[in-house]
Amino acid sequence: MAAAGEPHSSLYDTIVVGAGIQGSFTAYHLAKRGRDTLLLEQFPLPHSRGSSHGQSRIIRHAYAQEHYTQMMAESYGLWEQLEAEAGAPLYRQTGLLVLAANTNPEFQRFCQTLAQHHIPSELFTAESLRGRFPGIRPYCGEAGVSDRTAGVLYADRALRAVQDGFRRCGGALRDSEQVTDIQPGVVVTVTTSGGVYQAKSLVITAGPWANKLLAPLGLLLPLQTLRINVCYWKEKVPGAYGVSAHFPCFLAICDPHHIYGLPSNEYPGLVKICYHSGSPADPEERDRPPEASGLPDIQVLQDFVSKYLPGLVPEPAVVEHCMYTNTPDEDFVLDRHPKFSNIVIGAGFSGHGFKLAPVVGKLLCQLSVGEEPSYTMEPFGIRRFPALPPAAL
Repeated sequence: MAAAGEPHSSLYDTIVVGAGIQGSFTAYHLAKRGRDTLLLEQFPLPHSRGSSHGQSRIIRHAYAQEHYTQMMAESYGLWEQLEAEAGAPLYRQTGLLVLAANTNPEFQRFCQTLAQHHIPSELFTAESLRGRFPGIRPYCGEAGVSDRTAGVLYADRALRAVQDGFRRCGGALRDSEQVTDIQPGVVVTVTTSGGVYQAKSLVITAGPWANKLLAPLGLLLPLQTLRINVCYWKEKVPGAYGVSAHFPCFLAICDPHHIYGLPSNEYPGLVKICYHSGSPADPEERDRPPEASGLPDIQVLQDFVSKYLPGLVPEPAVVEHCMYTNTPDEDFVLDRHPKFSNIVIGAGFSGHGFKLAPVVGKLLCQLSVGEEPSYTMEPFGIRRFPALPPAAL
């Protein structure tokens, strides 16, 4: 019998391709059920090539879409369970402030879902915002609503914790193995740069590389890979926008995309503020310096910071990069392959999937073992896309 965490030559119950946060949680749930599971990752771990690296992510109940608010109730519990298993904090409560014109329909949906699900929250006028959050200037007279349960997830630490939990349950994790071929069938055969593996089911959670794996299986999803500039802005007065000053995470509903921020923590004196969109990019060229045409988002951020956050220097002090893999509607893809029912796909997390990964992993686990999923899957089905581009078989 192979030692825990080591591959073996027999038939696995499930192979999971892609060890980002979604694939790692899928493998974790499978292993906790006693399923013999292999988790494959093409890059050496840890790495910064996909969408799951970095020190911080926002966690929140607040969503305009009710199905995500419903899922977050369980997600918080699963994060707490992982935190207890890891014996280390994975989350810090800071609250979240959603900032928008009071008449904005999306803002009103945020307020409705918070109220319907009895999430501790508070409404603010422009005047009361200035009193409660002196570092924020509602430049156009915006209103606000808070989600008091929200906060910061320690992303790198969380990813390590779930992978460690997977190994403790006997799962095998192989990094630096790029998948070169998938042969579907009652038994799926996966060939990598390091070996050949077989399993009764396969889960693909390959982020920007999903369509590269799906195309030979006759499927191309309408996924767009975006390169996101992750910007950090210097405080004029150290600590004014920090967690110790009770500064919240925030989400500003702007047209056409949102701007979000996290209090200074991971880099002392620097506040993380990003534009929730980016420039189309090839994931293989993520680290190539952007052309001038790829910088309008930073100009948008500079304008926002100078108007709304007067205590920050309005030029970014640090610029890092991340990848989004977006669907047209920004809802996830969680479904079985339309032709091969033992191949399950998790894709298109559109820059807001990290916080939901414990529940996403559970749902992908349920799909791979043939169970009825715990939530309605209508928002996540492949067939919602009216005309899927065919791939040559």
